[in-house]
Amino acid sequence: MRKERRREEPGPGQESVWDYPRPPALVRSDRRVVVRRDGQLVADSTRAFRVLETSHPPTWYVDPADVAEGVLTPSRARSTWCEWKGAATYWDVLGLEAVAWSYEDPTPGFTDLRGFVTFYPSRLECLVDDERVRPQEGGFYGGWVTDDVVGPFKGAPGTLGW
Repeated sequence: MRKERRREEPGPGQESVWDYPRPPALVRSDRRVVVRRDGQLVADSTRAFRVLETSHPPTWYVDPADVAEGVLTPSRARSTWCEWKGAATYWDVLGLEAVAWSYEDPTPGFTDLRGFVTFYPSRLECLVDDERVRPQEGGFYGGWVTDDVVGPFKGAPGTLGW
């Protein structure tokens, strides 16, 4: 069943993912991003990037200097390829396999993202300015859904052909 795509109108202080560009934009943010696993701090940053791509909620990448020491270990998960950012390197977080990733050698348009780490909000507690992030539907993409972003979002069943 194909899910109908009908742009939601953003309210005050909101963004529509249908106004995001393709190819995606890399945007600096000083909003506070916190990631925890079972209450243990994984990252706490006000030096993040958001990747904004049409139909996707933003993915937040944290400065590696703001990731707690010793919480990341290289994952055995195979690398995946993003047509915009390049090869992803996966990370295990405190024993959870492949719940974070980074671009260690990103494509020319995303070199500022080198080494920045993002996390699956479906597997870890992720917050933006104290708001608990909801995961993007579907399990494949790692977008961070917050109250200030409206869709509909790619990733749910029936959205593959968007």
